[in-house]
Amino acid sequence: MATSFSVPQRILHWLMAALIIFNLLVTDAMEDYARVFFGGQTPTPEQVSAANIHAYVGITILVLAVIRLCLRVIQGVPPEPKEEPPFLSLVAKLSHWAFYVLFFVMPFAGIGAYYFGNKTAAFAHAGPMKMLMWGLIVAHVLGALVHQFYWKTDVVKRMTSGVR
Repeated sequence: MATSFSVPQRILHWLMAALIIFNLLVTDAMEDYARVFFGGQTPTPEQVSAANIHAYVGITILVLAVIRLCLRVIQGVPPEPKEEPPFLSLVAKLSHWAFYVLFFVMPFAGIGAYYFGNKTAAFAHAGPMKMLMWGLIVAHVLGALVHQFYWKTDVVKRMTSGVR
């Protein structure tokens, strides 16, 4: 059984993290586009071009999520550290799978909103899904910090340089 995530798994993790944070923080262009479009007006070419960046990053996240899930199935993942209490191990598993659900559902909701003009998809994408993603990110980072500094496990190293 692997003691670390593979190099491709680690690269995908950090690349997706950067793209997700980018799309969560840089939303002005898409919000401007949505305000104009859903307000019944025609977006300018500049608004469309700027909104496309958010859309293309979201589609890239979706493609990378497919690859990442395939690698997870094929290569597996390292076991949970023994220091982690069983309840928190379950919470970690559930939160990781919640991430995977959002990796797929958020881009499809964004596609539904942007390319098909679906207001419900737009609301879900920019509202509850976005908040859930932020909550999972905060919990994920806090969990990694607890592993690193309280339980003193190798969890962070498994996703950075790899355990040797």
